[in-house]
Amino acid sequence: MKDVYRTVHEFGNDEVTINKSRFIGYAKPISSEEDAKEFIEEISNKHKDATHNVYAYVYGENSNIQRYSDDGEPSGTAGVPVLEVMKKEDLRNTVVVVTRYFGGIKLGGGGLIRAYTKGAKIGIDSAKIVDKTLFKKVKLRADYTLYGKIENQLMKHNYEVENIVYDDAVNIIILCQFDRVASLRSMLIELTSDTGEIEDVGEVYYSVLNGERLKEKQE
Repeated sequence: MKDVYRTVHEFGNDEVTINKSRFIGYAKPISSEEDAKEFIEEISNKHKDATHNVYAYVYGENSNIQRYSDDGEPSGTAGVPVLEVMKKEDLRNTVVVVTRYFGGIKLGGGGLIRAYTKGAKIGIDSAKIVDKTLFKKVKLRADYTLYGKIENQLMKHNYEVENIVYDDAVNIIILCQFDRVASLRSMLIELTSDTGEIEDVGEVYYSVLNGERLKEKQE
């Protein structure tokens, strides 16, 4: 399991008109190959009247699953350019569909490649390229008298508190990137004079953009 991989944060779409043909780029993160197939079907059904619904997707820790379709465009002018945009951006677990409504002017092979490259790029940009980063959930159970000092240091060092539960002690759930876990543990041990109970209570991937964790829509 990789600590960090590049993908898109959420569903996104945008469109561009090139020589009277309308190109609509869609992108979405996926958690399985089945997700990709369902999304492709959804967009294809939405645009049943389109001339082409070209797609590509990449899935797997090492991008081991890569699929694409020209959907009737000349071989190599549509699906491959879409896939190449994803590979150039080093995206994983992502599906892209570029829908085309033909405007009456033929683009030629080179023109098609440029148009589908553009359609894929605007869809991906709309969905936001992020570093999907693995976070540990670290639980600290400590005496109430230490809470103020702990809270200040967590804020100072940019650790995020996910939840706090109060019983006969204070229980703090801290989100921490994998490469910072050792530093966090050392800090908590020092702050509590080794009286706090520290345990790992889970791990989860979150989107990080420019060093900041993006909030998920359901949060």
